[in-house]
Amino acid sequence: MSENQIFDAIQIGLASPEKIREWSHGEVKKPETINYRTLKPEKDGLFCEKIFGPQKDWECHCGKYKRVRYKGVVCDRCGVEVTRAKVRRERMGHIELAVPVSHIWYFKGIPSRMGLILDMSPRFLEKVLYFAAYVVIDPGKTGLMKNQILSEREYREECEKYGADAFKAGMGAEAILEMLQAIDLDALYEELKADLDGAKGQKKIRTVRRLEVVDSFRQSGNKPEWMIMPVLPVIPPEIRPMVQLDGGRFATSDLNDLYRRVINRNNRLKRLLDLGAPEIIVRNEKRMLQEAVDALIDNGRRGRPVTGPGNRPLKSLSDMLKGKQGRFRQNLLGKRVDYSGRSVIVVGPELKIYQCGLPKKMALELFKPFVMKKLVNDGLAHNIKSAKRMVERVRPEVWDVLESVISEHPVLLNRAPTLHRLGIQAFEPVLVEGKALKLHPLVCTAFNADFDGDQMAVHLPLSAEAQAEARFLMLSANNLLKPQDGNPVTVPTQDMVLGSYYLTIQIDDEFGAGKVFGSEDEATLAYANGAVGLHAPIKVRVTREIDGEKVTGIIDATVGRLIFNEKIPQDLGFVDRSKPENKLALEVAFRVDKKKLGQIIDKSIKIHGITETATLLDDVKAMGFKYSTRGAITVGVSDIEIPEEKKVYLAEAEEEIDKVTKKYLRGLLTNEERYEKVIQIWSETSNKVTDALMKNLDELNPIFMMANSGARGSVNQIRQLGAMRGLMADTSGRTIEIPIRANFREGLTVLEYFISTHGARKGLTDTALRTADSGYLTRRLVDVSQEVIIREDDCGTNDGIIAKDIKDGNEVIEKLKDRLVGRTTCENVVSPDGELLCEEGTMISPLMAEKICAAGVEQVKIRSILKCRSKIGVCAKCYGHNLANGEPVNIGEAVGIIAAQSIGEPGTQLTMRTFHAGGVAGDDITQGLPRVEELFEARKPKGLAIIAEIGGRVKITENKKKREVSILDDENGNVATYLIPYGSRIKVRDDQILEAGDELTEGSINPHDILAIKGYTAVQDYLIQEVQRVYRLQGVDINDKHIEVIVRQMMHKVKVEDAGDTDFLTGSLVERYELERVNESMRAEGKAEAVHSEVLMGITKAALATDSFLSAASFQETTRVLTDAAIKGKIDPLLGLKENVIIGKLVPAGTGIQSYSDIDVVPTDFSDDMIFNV
Repeated sequence: MSENQIFDAIQIGLASPEKIREWSHGEVKKPETINYRTLKPEKDGLFCEKIFGPQKDWECHCGKYKRVRYKGVVCDRCGVEVTRAKVRRERMGHIELAVPVSHIWYFKGIPSRMGLILDMSPRFLEKVLYFAAYVVIDPGKTGLMKNQILSEREYREECEKYGADAFKAGMGAEAILEMLQAIDLDALYEELKADLDGAKGQKKIRTVRRLEVVDSFRQSGNKPEWMIMPVLPVIPPEIRPMVQLDGGRFATSDLNDLYRRVINRNNRLKRLLDLGAPEIIVRNEKRMLQEAVDALIDNGRRGRPVTGPGNRPLKSLSDMLKGKQGRFRQNLLGKRVDYSGRSVIVVGPELKIYQCGLPKKMALELFKPFVMKKLVNDGLAHNIKSAKRMVERVRPEVWDVLESVISEHPVLLNRAPTLHRLGIQAFEPVLVEGKALKLHPLVCTAFNADFDGDQMAVHLPLSAEAQAEARFLMLSANNLLKPQDGNPVTVPTQDMVLGSYYLTIQIDDEFGAGKVFGSEDEATLAYANGAVGLHAPIKVRVTREIDGEKVTGIIDATVGRLIFNEKIPQDLGFVDRSKPENKLALEVAFRVDKKKLGQIIDKSIKIHGITETATLLDDVKAMGFKYSTRGAITVGVSDIEIPEEKKVYLAEAEEEIDKVTKKYLRGLLTNEERYEKVIQIWSETSNKVTDALMKNLDELNPIFMMANSGARGSVNQIRQLGAMRGLMADTSGRTIEIPIRANFREGLTVLEYFISTHGARKGLTDTALRTADSGYLTRRLVDVSQEVIIREDDCGTNDGIIAKDIKDGNEVIEKLKDRLVGRTTCENVVSPDGELLCEEGTMISPLMAEKICAAGVEQVKIRSILKCRSKIGVCAKCYGHNLANGEPVNIGEAVGIIAAQSIGEPGTQLTMRTFHAGGVAGDDITQGLPRVEELFEARKPKGLAIIAEIGGRVKITENKKKREVSILDDENGNVATYLIPYGSRIKVRDDQILEAGDELTEGSINPHDILAIKGYTAVQDYLIQEVQRVYRLQGVDINDKHIEVIVRQMMHKVKVEDAGDTDFLTGSLVERYELERVNESMRAEGKAEAVHSEVLMGITKAALATDSFLSAASFQETTRVLTDAAIKGKIDPLLGLKENVIIGKLVPAGTGIQSYSDIDVVPTDFSDDMIFNV
C-alpha cells in the first residue's frame, strides 16, 4: 500500500451539496454520450473528456497535445487536461438540479429517517414529495398546525379563508428542505428526552426511535437538510462504461440510461421554469425529475421499476452494491488473481506427502518471470526480451532452468468448494508429463477430492514472505491434524487400509504355520520363496538394542506383521514395555483396520512429531498399495452368499403380519398401531437375515474384508447385497410398509424397484438443497465470527465455565475428558479424596485429562471464550490450545474463521451423506441441519416444550376435560399452573422437585425463555449442548471451543433498559464490556448507572449489529446498513478481516497482525560475520 493510503479507520457520512461540487470536475449538462460518427465523447455529455479526463493516455480531445511531455497541460482548444486515461476511473462530475430532490434511501428506508426527524408518517411524506399534497411550513396566525398535511382542495379552501399570504405551505422536496433547515437538533433532543420520561407503549417506541435519529445527526455532524439533494453527483465514466460490440453496436451500463433520464428531465424542467409555464405542468415535471433520481439511486424501491429492452429492470446504483454480483461481494471480497492455473487431478502414488505433480507446460507458464530472470542471470539470454522469446519458443535449455527455479518454491493447490482451511494447501512441485495435476492420495480427505474428473486450481506465492508462509504454515506435511477436533486428517483410506488389513491378518492353518526362523530377514526370504504364507503364525528370533544393550528373544508373529512393523515406530504405547516379556514384542500385533490406523497416526504425531509421521504415512501408503495388489482383493457375484435361513425368517414374518392384520380387522388395533407393528416386524426380520448373512461370511471374503477393515462399504450395504434391502421411505419420509424382500444378488421385482426409487430420488434432491443451505449457514457463521482473533496472551479473568459430561437422557454424548483437553483450569482441580491433580492456570494435556477423569472428578471449572474479558478479540488463555497442532494458540490466530469453518464444513458433509445410504429408511441429518440453524438463529423452535417458570413441587391433575401441571413453591407459597395440550408427553411426575427452567413436556426449549428464567450462563450451556447433540448423533466430532466462539458473538451485546446519566440511548444495543466501563466511571463520579438486560441475537442479526459497517454491508441488507451508517456518521475501526480485505490492507491476523508488521528485519553483526566468513 502506498504511503498516503495507510489509515486506521474509515468513516461514512452524508455528502453536503458543497462537498459534491468539490468532488466534481465539471457539470454534466447534456444527456449525450459519444458522437456516433467520430465515436469520441460529446462535450459536456456523460463521457465528456473535459470533465472526466482523456480517453487515451497523454492525449487531448482534439489531438493538439500528444505525448507524456505535455503532462498537466490543459489544451486551449478543447479544454482537456493531458494526463493518464485512468483518471476516468476516479474523476466525478455533477448535475445542478433545477429543484432539490429527496434521497430515496432516507425517506423510503425502514424506518423512514426523514419521517422520524420531521415527525411525519411516511405515507404523508410521500404525498408531499410527489406533489400530491401540501404541507404547512409556517402556520402564521391561522388555526393550522405546523407540519399539517393539506390536500389540493383543503389548501384552496384555507387560502380563501385566511388569504394566500397568511400562512406558508409548500409541496415537493423544496418544502421538506425548508422544514429540515428549520430544525434545531439540540432543542429537539432535549424535548424528546423530556417526552420519554412519561411515555409508554407505542409512543415510547416512537420517541426512542426519533431520539436515536436526532442523536445520530447531533453526534455525526451531518445536517438533516443534506438528505435533500440540490446537486447530483455523477460517478466516473469507467465505472459505467460503454463498449463497442462486434456488430458495431454499443453495449452500455444501465446507469448511463438512468443518468440520461435525469439530465433530460432536468433540462426540460429548467426550460419550463424559464418560460414561466403553468404550475400544473411544472409540478408534473418536478415529480418526474424526483422519480428519475429515485430510479437512479434505487430502482424499484418505490413504484414500478424503470425497465430497459425486454422488460428487464435497469440496475441502479444500489443494485451495483447489493447481492452476490454487487461491488462488495464480487469485486472487493473476491478477486481474480494471475499466476494461477487449473487442471484435472490424477492420483500420484509415487509422490511424497509434501509433493504434487505439476504439468510441465503449466509450470513453464506459471514460473515464466522467474525462468526469464534466471535465463538472463545465467547468461543464457542477453536481455529480458530475448529470454521471453526463448520461453515462448520452448527452447531445450528452458527446461533445466525451470527445474532449478521450481525447486524449493512451493505452490498452493485449492479444490472448490473450499469449506475449511485444509481446502488450500502448499506442495513442492515435481514436473510431470501430460496435462493433469498429480495429487498425493493421502491429502484427498482434506480436499474432499476423488479422481473421477475433479479439477483443482494452482496458485503461485510470489514474494519471499509468501513463500515462507506457504512452506511453514500451509505445507501439507505440516497440516496433518484437523482444526475441527484435533484428530489426524491424513489417515490412510480405501486401498491403503485394505492392504494394511490384509497384511496383518493371522490365519492359523495357513501353510508354514508354526515354523521357527532365526531372524526377520530369514522369515521374509522364506515368504519370498513361497515356503511360508503371509498370514501364517510363526516364531522368529529378533535382536533389538534397548537402552544401549542388545537383547535377543523369540517372539510370535506372522510375516505380514513383521513387514508392517518394519516401518512402524516401536514405542507408540500399544504394548506395555514395562513388562519384561513384552520388551521385544511387535508394536502392532493385531489386525489393523481404519480405526487402528488412525490411532497409529495419532500416537505417532503426539510422540514423534510431524516430520517422522509424514515419513510413516508415506511408508504405510506404499505398503498398503503394494499388499492390496498382492492380495488381489476383488469383488465378484459369487462372493455374495445368501443365507439359508432367509426363507424361514420371511415365512415367520408373514405369519406374524397375518396375525396383526386379523387383530386389526377385528377392531382390536387402530390402523396406526397396525402400521407400527408391521414396520417393527419387518425391521426385526431384516436384522435377523443380516445377522445370519454376517455369521456365514468367511473372514477372508473380500466383501467382508472391505467392510470390516473400514476400507469401503458397510454392513448396511452388505445387507442390501446379500440379505434383503428391507424397508424404504417414501418421498415424505414415511416408511412404506411393504419391504423389499429381495437383495441385489437375487434382483428386484418391478414393484420393489419402484418402491426403492422414492428414497434414491429423495436422497439426490435433498443433497442438492441441503448443500445450498449448509453453504449459507457457513457464510453467516463466518460473518458473525470473522472479527474474533487472538489479540493478547491473557485477559486476566478468573471466571470460567463448569465442564461436565454432555448427556442425552442417560447416554453420554460428549465425555468430560474430551471437553477438558487443551483448556486452561480456572481453579485447582482436586480429586474426591483431596489429592491435588492440577493447579490453577494449567493447560490440561490428554494425559492429565485422563488422570482427572480416572480420579472420579465429575466437573471442572475451565477458562472459556464465553467469559473472556479482552476488549477486542479474545485471549490465548481463555481459548486454550490450537487444535491443528496441539500447541498453545498463537497471538494473531483467526479463531473465529476456524470456528465457522469447523461447524460449517461437516454441515455440508452431513448433508451430502444422506445420498450415500441409497435412500434406505433411517435417520438423516434432516433433523440435523435445520436444527443447527434454528439454534444459531435463536429462533423459537418447532415442537416447543413447556418449561417451569418457578421452582417447586409438581402436582399433576388429569380429567376428561384437561391436563394440568401445577408447581408449588413451598418457601414463598407461589403457584404456577400450566395447561398441557393433548398429544404432548409429560416429562415430570407427581411430587418431583423442579428448578426454574426445567422442562415439563417433551420437546425443544425456546432459548429466549432459558435466558429470561435461568440467566445467561444457562443459555450458553444449553446452546453448546444442543449443537453438540446434533453433530455427535451424526458421528461428527467438533470441539466445544468452536461453538463457544459463535455463542459468544450471539451474546456479546446487551440492551440498555434505562440509560441513567450515561450517553447511551434507552433500548439500544451496546457491547457488554463497553457498558461496564461506562458504568464504572459513572460510579466513580457518583452518577446514575445504566441498567441493562441480556439479549440473545441470532447470527444474522449479530453479524449486522457489528461495529464495522463495511463488514455488515458486505454481508446482507447492504442499502439498509449503509443508510444507517451514513446517518450515524459511523467510523469503522477496521478490526475484523473482511473490512481490511475490502479496503485492500493485510488482514489483522496471523503474520498480518500489527505487532509483527512493526518488526524490521536488519542483519546483525553476527549474521554479517556468518555471511562474509563462509
